[in-house]
Amino acid sequence: MLTKKGKYGLKALVDLARLAPGETAFVSEIALRNNIPKKFLDTILLELRNAGILRSKKGPGGGYALSQPASAIRIGHAIRVLDGPLAPIRCASRTAYEACDDCADPETCQVRRSMTEVRDAIAAILDTMTLEQFVAAPGVAGLAEEDEPAKKVVGRS
Repeated sequence: MLTKKGKYGLKALVDLARLAPGETAFVSEIALRNNIPKKFLDTILLELRNAGILRSKKGPGGGYALSQPASAIRIGHAIRVLDGPLAPIRCASRTAYEACDDCADPETCQVRRSMTEVRDAIAAILDTMTLEQFVAAPGVAGLAEEDEPAKKVVGRS
């Protein structure tokens, strides 16, 4: 599950991706526009900067900006920076594998096998999705209306 930290981080990245080239934004502006606690956002943006996703500049004309084009930033990478592995359980993780204490044979464990498939499905989407695509994606409401199958009306005879 995406934590608040991950959610706020993605919201901040979307905010920064919408800036004009060369433009920056202060933490307080991003926080206000996205209803994110400023102190929490400070920590999140620092982590994203330390991971090379953002750059920052102090003083007048300063603030945060993407360190590279939105088309080069992978959503899976940003989520891992903020929330850690994508796998639902540690034994299914590729980046932070930990064997379970209660598992006699991880290779034959059905829970691990199933959760590895879940991890692979999540990673297949998030590791190929760029911030540019994420920003451009239509809203959930629009998708629900377009993709919802027509409901059959069953009448009585």
